[in-house]
Amino acid sequence: MESKNILIIEDDDIVARTIERSLRGHEFHITIANSGVKGLQIAHRGIPDLVILDIIMPGMDGYTVCAEMRSDPILSDVPILFLTAKSKEEDKITGFRVGADDYLSKPFNIDELILRVRAILRRTKPNKMGADNQKTNIHINHDEETRSTGLIAIKKYRQNKRERRIDISGYILDTQTFELSTPSGEKVLLTPVQFDLLYHLMSHPGEIFSPARLLDEVWDYPSDTGSPDLVRVHIKNLRKRIEANPSNPEFIRTVPGYGYTISSSEDSKLIEEEE
Repeated sequence: MESKNILIIEDDDIVARTIERSLRGHEFHITIANSGVKGLQIAHRGIPDLVILDIIMPGMDGYTVCAEMRSDPILSDVPILFLTAKSKEEDKITGFRVGADDYLSKPFNIDELILRVRAILRRTKPNKMGADNQKTNIHINHDEETRSTGLIAIKKYRQNKRERRIDISGYILDTQTFELSTPSGEKVLLTPVQFDLLYHLMSHPGEIFSPARLLDEVWDYPSDTGSPDLVRVHIKNLRKRIEANPSNPEFIRTVPGYGYTISSSEDSKLIEEEE
């Protein structure tokens, strides 16, 4: 099995070495940087497969490092896991807003850290697509794609170089550019995690997904790992980016006691009647 290169950016040497010991022996090659600036320098010299990033650091904090990576064409696709003592909801929202793929609070469970690292690496595995794949435009309707399931569908979609779109209620998701067009005409460039989540929901319009099921099918976490807060924060952040009125969402709907669903205008009427 090919060793994965993980860069730990953490100014506390004891914490950094603890993370290193936790991951050592699990097919990972570990590099440690004790500052944000040093971490970016190391990442440029050899692009890591994953960055584990602290937030509270002198000089350049973790939020800034994450934002710098997302704006850098060389590092923009590197997955980032925040591992930090900042555990409030607003901290998580800020982390996801600047582009983090996942967020784990200190003190952390070693087994959960390893599971999350592996899940992120599986989910963000680079795709090697043939240059001779023919490009065609395909419009996906509800009946065609509702039979697709979970992460398998997402991976197949990403491995195919043909251009495809999903169009539901005026929201058009371009699966090649990671861009969503809203009914108002606005174009929103989604992060990889936002794309995976929205793609999965839009591929199954009208189907209700619990947070636990989304953690399993989108984040690829085994059962009983990962926090439902991760899903809730991503849904909230995604609504802020794409909904006309995030406090009263009409596209990504919440079904109380069950979970979340993408609904067309017809589906919305049904949900409203049931509520």
